[in-house]
Amino acid sequence: MLVVVFFKNISSGPDIQTIKVSNNKQQDVNAKFTDIVNYNFDVKPILSDKCYTCHGPDDKARQADLRLDFVNGISDFLNNDTNHSIIDLNNPQSSEIIKRIYSNDKGYFMPPPESNLKLSVNEKEILKKWIEQGAKWDSHWSYNKPEYPKPPETSHSAWINNEIDNFISKKFDQKGLIPSEPASKEILLRRVFFDIIGLPPSIEQIDSFLEDNSEDSYEKVVDRLLSSESYGERMASIWMDLSRYGDSHGYQDDTERVMWPWRDWVIHAYNKNLSYDKFMKWQIAGDMIPNATKEQILASGFNRNHKITQEGGVIDEEYRVEYVADRTITTSKIMMGLTLECARCHTHKYDPITHDEFFSFYSFFNNIDEKGQIPYGVTAPKPNMTVKKEDTENDLSFVKLPDSLDNVTLMVMKESDKLRKTYVLNRGRYDSPTNEVKPNTPEIVLPFDDTKYSKNRLGLSQWFFDPENPLTSRVVVNRIWQQFFGVGIVSTPDDFGSQGSKPFNPELLDWLAYTYQNHDKWDTKKFIKRIVMSSTYRQSSKINYDNQKIDADNTYLANYPRQKLTAEMIRDNALASSGMLVNKIGGPSVKPMQPEGLWNEVIGGGGGSLAFYVPDSGENLFRRSLYTFWKRTVPPPSMMIFDAPTRDDCVVVRQKTSTPLQSLALMNDPQYLMAAEHLSNKIFEKKLSQTEKIIKLYRTITSRSPNNFEINRLKDYIKDFQQTNNTDERDAFISLTQLIYNLDETTQKS
Repeated sequence: MLVVVFFKNISSGPDIQTIKVSNNKQQDVNAKFTDIVNYNFDVKPILSDKCYTCHGPDDKARQADLRLDFVNGISDFLNNDTNHSIIDLNNPQSSEIIKRIYSNDKGYFMPPPESNLKLSVNEKEILKKWIEQGAKWDSHWSYNKPEYPKPPETSHSAWINNEIDNFISKKFDQKGLIPSEPASKEILLRRVFFDIIGLPPSIEQIDSFLEDNSEDSYEKVVDRLLSSESYGERMASIWMDLSRYGDSHGYQDDTERVMWPWRDWVIHAYNKNLSYDKFMKWQIAGDMIPNATKEQILASGFNRNHKITQEGGVIDEEYRVEYVADRTITTSKIMMGLTLECARCHTHKYDPITHDEFFSFYSFFNNIDEKGQIPYGVTAPKPNMTVKKEDTENDLSFVKLPDSLDNVTLMVMKESDKLRKTYVLNRGRYDSPTNEVKPNTPEIVLPFDDTKYSKNRLGLSQWFFDPENPLTSRVVVNRIWQQFFGVGIVSTPDDFGSQGSKPFNPELLDWLAYTYQNHDKWDTKKFIKRIVMSSTYRQSSKINYDNQKIDADNTYLANYPRQKLTAEMIRDNALASSGMLVNKIGGPSVKPMQPEGLWNEVIGGGGGSLAFYVPDSGENLFRRSLYTFWKRTVPPPSMMIFDAPTRDDCVVVRQKTSTPLQSLALMNDPQYLMAAEHLSNKIFEKKLSQTEKIIKLYRTITSRSPNNFEINRLKDYIKDFQQTNNTDERDAFISLTQLIYNLDETTQKS
């Protein structure tokens, strides 16, 4: 059977035609499409979404021996005599595709009724026009090496601050959009503070910035933030999601593990601005680098962050296979942005990645001498390394070993002396080996050249940074862009394949990818500075309603997108603004306050040292959220409420929700109540007028001065609270502080 459906969003350009067509109900509608239909951006996303299940890469699922992914180009397809009737370029109306999608015969038309799919009038016209234009084809955009696109000329030259703005404003010209005014200095400062260090500015820092009228005042702030040790903590917080970091092993019994020295290394690597190529090569294969340093070996702990079972009675090999698969999937998602896991049980349904290729890639990670099941009480199963006190005084000075410990042992990677053979596992099952495979990479991305690279993890880490690799630079710059704008240029950062979203600005994505790789030499701080110095980033988030009519979702960034603070930032903002934050870098995870008895109620048995939650005391209650102890089966509840992932697996983008439970947490969580009371008392005791106290409070929490209307409303709240509760002004001021911490503005960064 042939099923053809087309994506509702087609590529846009300056030349738009509107034609009048009729749907199967004989109702006239207007359909808009471009003069030139683009295969990659108009046609392929829909073929992938609706056709590849039956007519795609998976030969075992393919119907009617018809393949529509055209992996080797459309000329081969058209030169096949059996396909002449499918797409007939000499007589497009005779093409089987066109005849079937316009047919009224339920036994003949496509999509068939049982598919529950339906083509719109516009989709039919796009398909028809594509064939009439010669069915032009190109390989999938992300598999083509990024080339350097020249920054375009635009009508917004006065607005442009760097090349990013050229590409963004070119879209403005094409769409009829206008850029927004710059954000106020207060709003911009708060935004860039949270984006770079994950903490709010103090009133002193705000005033200093407001008083500095020099042309480079903002750039000086950016440079200071990038030099701050808090920068490494902010970046590490994102990396914990990607690396699926946890302080427990996971699975049913979920006992304690020790991996925090690796987290200390991540913070250190970001702060010293280790280039991205080294940052990843050390994590993927630091242990295999010739004459590897202790730091490089420690970095390889990245690939031991997966879950490990301690449950008695399990089949050792079954779980060992899961660990290897986890490393395979995590590395491919971070480095290639592909859903390689879809090829674990069978050839990928949508992307040209075979079942064999999954296990060839898996083979790179299949030579570790490890056990599938570990005994209770083992916090760092082999292979591991021990960091001694003397190491922290020399090569590993970034590991913050507590005075109470002489050494600490954590998991790392180490190749087995005896090479383990890898087999394709039928349906991905550990006990169903078929043919043997050797280490290799997906052919469609870049063939693995074994004359340049050794067939092991070290060679793989080098292959990722081959100048011809089309994915590595695109995937990472898209992820960094997402950090600052909330959504990547490709909105599916973990899927650059056929099922993923197309980039809203392909030229910008390629310019960023090329620049980061070839000009910046993988210098992340330099790259980040370029983003935050752009006029695009510095725009106000206020909505221009004329722009909104054209671009309702703000896809093309004619204003800065409003974004909620992350779970870590919301808590850290309360601690920092109240003056309670203990800003100490590194060290073991800590246990702040959480609901009593929570671990007892939800653990599945066992648990060892983690059977009961015992909160820390003193300064450990108020460390940054990055250091909060992460038990996989019971993640920190205050973080989960605000959309933190469980860290069972690699997560590239967090879900975004707004729920009543979040407001209830801000109103009732003891941590926020303590912060509110602490800050309220500090300000209330100062010799200031009520108005001055309110202004200071509001600025401390939101980084912005309230206007007169807001001040009067806040005064009214104090008065109403006193009258309603028959209490004094101090208690009312505490309640006011809680209210401000709960404002939408407080939990937003923009």
